[in-house]
Amino acid sequence: MSAESHVLASPSPGRWLAGIAVAAVVWFLAYSNLTAFADAVIAALGLTRATHFGEAVHFFVYDTPKVLLLLTGIVFAMGIVQTFFAPERTRALLSGKRLGIGNVLAATLGIVTPFCSCSAVPLFIGFLSAGVPLGVTFSFLIAAPMVNEVALVLLFGMFGWKVAAMYLGLGLLVAIVAGFVIGELKMERHLEDWVQKIHAGQVDPTVGLNLGWVERFEAGWSHVRQIVGKVWPYILLGIGLGAAIHGYVPEDFMASFMGRDAWWAVPAAVILGVPMYTNAAGIIPIVEALIGKGAALGTVLAFMMAVIALSAPEMIILRKALKPRLIATFAGVVATGILLVGYVFNAVL
Repeated sequence: MSAESHVLASPSPGRWLAGIAVAAVVWFLAYSNLTAFADAVIAALGLTRATHFGEAVHFFVYDTPKVLLLLTGIVFAMGIVQTFFAPERTRALLSGKRLGIGNVLAATLGIVTPFCSCSAVPLFIGFLSAGVPLGVTFSFLIAAPMVNEVALVLLFGMFGWKVAAMYLGLGLLVAIVAGFVIGELKMERHLEDWVQKIHAGQVDPTVGLNLGWVERFEAGWSHVRQIVGKVWPYILLGIGLGAAIHGYVPEDFMASFMGRDAWWAVPAAVILGVPMYTNAAGIIPIVEALIGKGAALGTVLAFMMAVIALSAPEMIILRKALKPRLIATFAGVVATGILLVGYVFNAVL
């Protein structure tokens, strides 16, 4: 097929814009009605959220389309953005002496994006696809679920401004330092091969050229097919694991060993928190219940951070993009930071 016939066969900018407008409306309606959709599915199955199984099914039905919608929308937008900026230029702006600044900016951005850990993964992949340094993307991935306005407002309402302010400061510090450390370790070779190609700008040689809007829209859609097509099975597996353990939180058992005196309570709480999966809004009521049963604040907050920043479902989803050594490094660096936060809270408050 000649270049001329290809151009004639391509949709016009107007058709692309109309299609995107319709898709955006459908996306918004779908995203804003996820709870109603999950409730309807539960009712149609004859289940109730009062049971553990019903709550697990509701969680899966709600979270799966949410994460896939986020992934599709963000990856499409990032695919278009990528056509304006060559990856080399983006990396140059955020590398070297600017790496620390990039970590601070990425962690700060995480405050205003109230995503759970699995929902933050799509934007994490989008950052990589735009050529943003690996360490900077990790600062966002850590901060987005762990330090956001939802967590801060709930902590302020339940425990006061001092606890909320300390959590904000220490949480940001963990995200910034952990991302910086990972960046300094130069672990890009431990990205999966397909992600390395995207990160290196090898997938689309037209990036950064003077393209028309049709080509930019096509690049965005190609981005969706490439990334979503590879990641979605891991998303289903990860959310399925999260749904299986959601709602089965043994509060009495955990509170029994989360006292202030036991030095091993903080690491035990972190280890216990990793297999669980929820967001800040879901875990903070559990935090309040644990503290009400005598658990130490720092130990419980360490548990909370592990649940929302180091969840096993997140690791499963990340496995499609990251090799095991990088995942282990990410988990180890963040866990170390969380342990320090727990001990600091217990020592100060």
